[in-house]
Amino acid sequence: MVVGGGPGGYATALYASAAGLSVAVVELDKVGGTCLHRGCVPAKEFLETAAVARTVRGSAEFGVSAGPDPTDPTVDFSVSQKRKQQVVDQLFAGLSGLLKGRGVTVFAGSGTFLGDHRVRIAGNDGATAEITGTDVVLASGSVPRTVPGFDVDGTVVLTSDEFLALDRLPTSAAVVGGGAIGCEFASLLADLGTSVTVLEALPSILNECDEDIVRVVGRSFRKRGIDVKSGVALHGHSPDPSGRGTVVSYGDGARLTVEAVVVSVGRRPRTEGLLAEGTGVVVDERGYVVTDRFLRTAAEGVWAVGDLVAATPQLAHVAFAEAIVVVKSILGEPVAPVDYTRVPWAIYCHPEVAFTGLTEAAARAAGLDVVVKKDPFGGNSRARILGETDGMVKVVAERRPDGSTGRLLGVHMVGPWVTEQLGAGYLAVNWEATADEVAQFVQPHPSLSETFGETVLALTGRGLHVA
Repeated sequence: MVVGGGPGGYATALYASAAGLSVAVVELDKVGGTCLHRGCVPAKEFLETAAVARTVRGSAEFGVSAGPDPTDPTVDFSVSQKRKQQVVDQLFAGLSGLLKGRGVTVFAGSGTFLGDHRVRIAGNDGATAEITGTDVVLASGSVPRTVPGFDVDGTVVLTSDEFLALDRLPTSAAVVGGGAIGCEFASLLADLGTSVTVLEALPSILNECDEDIVRVVGRSFRKRGIDVKSGVALHGHSPDPSGRGTVVSYGDGARLTVEAVVVSVGRRPRTEGLLAEGTGVVVDERGYVVTDRFLRTAAEGVWAVGDLVAATPQLAHVAFAEAIVVVKSILGEPVAPVDYTRVPWAIYCHPEVAFTGLTEAAARAAGLDVVVKKDPFGGNSRARILGETDGMVKVVAERRPDGSTGRLLGVHMVGPWVTEQLGAGYLAVNWEATADEVAQFVQPHPSLSETFGETVLALTGRGLHVA
């Protein structure tokens, strides 16, 4: 019995049904969850709209005419909104059909774990039912966090839920939060003509990324007119006297007038109504469900996956991996727990960011002796052809006692299509491969992936284009 039909829930259902288990899922809204309907997929659709707009602006450089003034293309965001919905609807139909084809029973409603392997379903049609499962998997997901003093009204103050439903973009916006979500929103807004200011409480945007990668993103943001204010506290907002938008107070008496405020400060676990009293499932002080490394809760036969789980990255692909761990554990099959320090990260702002493993700072803080190589995309022929040369590949590796390079500890990328290039680095880090081993593999030319290959080759002590 799976409570929640988002990535963690539906992946559990699909993998379990493929193994021959009888599976039921209860989902309050639509299978696919936040990721498909109000998160990953819609956001990337709009980021693709932004990419098309950038391409049109730069078309003259390639000798292509794109209208009277290609540097100022017209963007009808309502059309992009309709296209987004078509993509989402097609994927939703495909997922629904896949679950049905696998024999998964889907209940439309909310599920409450009662204890003793029982789940009460409050159906959206008003009916109630109680289902018993040999195992119960909690996968209720998360909802956007908010900021005190910034009550979400869906017009002036928006979370990702409301932002992704817009059919018109604001002329100016304050993006509160400079993490992955905030940087993606700031990037697409700026590329589509909105004046953007990012307000981040921490000393830097993209706090979890390597410092060299963050500098590249920050430089690109500045060139595109995105104003980043880091290390600032928010104090509230009040209506603009003109009657349009609001005035945000932050920092040491600073004020910013914008048409909209997009709150992007992360997500909290969705546990409302999930657990009855006395179930034995432990929830920490922040509302997350506590599990062991194999996603077992403190209650026998009860598991948790996805954004609900304490101290794990809130990523759809991590939820997929957790689902597999749970099902294999239920079946008694050998399985390794997810190594959360080595999962792949992908951030789809412009330029894109992708990484896995330890940053240089984290490796040194752990007391590791490391050697680092960086290769900018400016020297990559494919990047030159594309006209996308902002970025680099940075590889962090261990230094052996004899001075040679050992295992790759972290791979960090920023630049064109790096979210599609991380696979080789992810495999190398998780396989604990050495620079000598990875350097043997040939990269195609001309390709963006050459930059990773060149960087690792340089770590062996004998590079081609990289010293």
